[in-house]
Amino acid sequence: MGFLGFLLLGLIAGAIAKAIMPGKAKGGWFSTLILGVIGALVGGWLGSQLGLGSVNDFFSIGTWLLAIGGSLLVLFVWGLITRKR
Repeated sequence: MGFLGFLLLGLIAGAIAKAIMPGKAKGGWFSTLILGVIGALVGGWLGSQLGLGSVNDFFSIGTWLLAIGGSLLVLFVWGLITRKR
């Protein structure tokens, strides 16, 4: 998958993860893109480490599930870091 495809995957996966996560998440499309791309990287890395696959094929359902799962994980950790006490 090319660089632009990976950015598009990260943007869409980040937007889906943001819609799934409960609560009000701050940030616009740029933060969604960054967190989505980081999440796709994390999801792809975890998937390859656990033998579940990787994020190589844009149209594979496994790629999307790994990217969305990684984005959910990144959003969860980001929420823990940035929440107010």
